[in-house]
Amino acid sequence: MGISVHCDIVSAERAIFSGLVEMVIAAGSEGDLGIYPGHAPLLTALKAGPIRVITQGGGEEVFFVTGGYLEVQPDIVTILSDTAERAGDVDEAAAIEAKRQAEEALANRTGDFEYSKAAGQLAEAAARLRTIQQFRRKTGR
Repeated sequence: MGISVHCDIVSAERAIFSGLVEMVIAAGSEGDLGIYPGHAPLLTALKAGPIRVITQGGGEEVFFVTGGYLEVQPDIVTILSDTAERAGDVDEAAAIEAKRQAEEALANRTGDFEYSKAAGQLAEAAARLRTIQQFRRKTGR
């Protein structure tokens, strides 16, 4: 059994995960992060995308967050996000449709077009699809 640290993943609605982990991998605002036990204290913004958690004993779980914050303290890693869900619960058909609609909105700009909103929707849909791909590679589903 490796050295571990407690990790909590929390959305605005509920706690998604709480347990001992050997490593957390997340997409921070400045790049990807790998957090091991003993990591220096840290607070960073997160991009929408997958969060990989290597649990105590070597198991792996994948989650999707729409962004948020990751905080590292000596004995705990906390991930706070408006929306967080297990990768297996992400609706692939809805993500594909959201991506298609965002791409269409970007291609067919009209008078009341909000570029930043459409670009944000496209980025979130693409992040959801990346999460599904990582989950499938991990589980073989």
